[in-house]
Amino acid sequence: MAETGFTQAVLDSPSGAKLAIYTRSADIPARGIVHVNHGLAECASRYAPFADYLASRGYHTIAQDHRGHGHTTAEDGGARRFADKDGWNKLMSDVKAVEDHAKSLWPDLPLVVFGHSMGAVITTNHVMREPDSVAAAAIWNGNMAIGGMKAVMRLILFFEALVGGPNTPSLTIDKMTFNGWSKRFPDHKQMPDSTSVWLSRDLEQVRLYDENPICGWPSSVSLWRDFLSGVAFAEDNANFANIAKDKPFHLIGGSKDPATNNGKTVRHLYKRLKKAGFKDVEFQILKGFRHETLNEIGREHQMEAFADWLDKVTG
Repeated sequence: MAETGFTQAVLDSPSGAKLAIYTRSADIPARGIVHVNHGLAECASRYAPFADYLASRGYHTIAQDHRGHGHTTAEDGGARRFADKDGWNKLMSDVKAVEDHAKSLWPDLPLVVFGHSMGAVITTNHVMREPDSVAAAAIWNGNMAIGGMKAVMRLILFFEALVGGPNTPSLTIDKMTFNGWSKRFPDHKQMPDSTSVWLSRDLEQVRLYDENPICGWPSSVSLWRDFLSGVAFAEDNANFANIAKDKPFHLIGGSKDPATNNGKTVRHLYKRLKKAGFKDVEFQILKGFRHETLNEIGREHQMEAFADWLDKVTG
């Protein structure tokens, strides 16, 4: 019987971080590697069921806790923040280090980079920065269409930093986003103390998220500032220029996901990619789905469809 779950280790990144990394080897002869980048205020270990399924389909998986998340540590950045200075670039350096490590573990296999939510922004940045290093990219539930709201958010963060410093939690942004979204859904009444119902219709998965001590925290002012710089980079169409136009992309959004304006920001990315000349873009807005596709009702079918796409782009 095949083993299940991740094997955890520590990887020293050139950025100075000690990255908590998680690997899962394929159960059958391997077809490729999937590099998972998790979202904001969560952790890589939550993707173990996804990795188990991919293993059954012949894919190795590697994931890391980003700076400020999970069990990763860095002298220049504590919990809930990327770094004291230049946090986004250091985060992206970590992503490249994990990718290089994956290729050393499993050489001569195509690598597909995958990102959910904040991880979608990270994945987009990575493909823009390292266009020849990945065979394909899966960009799920990402919002890279913030536009003018970035200026509003930066102004809020400026005043919060004046009051509490850059490492204080941004309670205003938290209320505007995570803390306020759950109240839009009627089943919030079943979990009135939770601010996470917006993640999934599967309330058991919501409960598990709420009970995870390294998930669901308010991000610091500095982390939000760094994140917005990554969003701005991903929003710049000029950064598509060096990516081969036959690079495969896989986009998914949920029709009831407040983080992506009910999938509209995912559709916007699809239109940007097509306008930029990319020829191989899979795109779907999933009816009724909230933010976390991999923890939603119906996730099994989405994992299967994703693995089918992997077979196509790595074959």
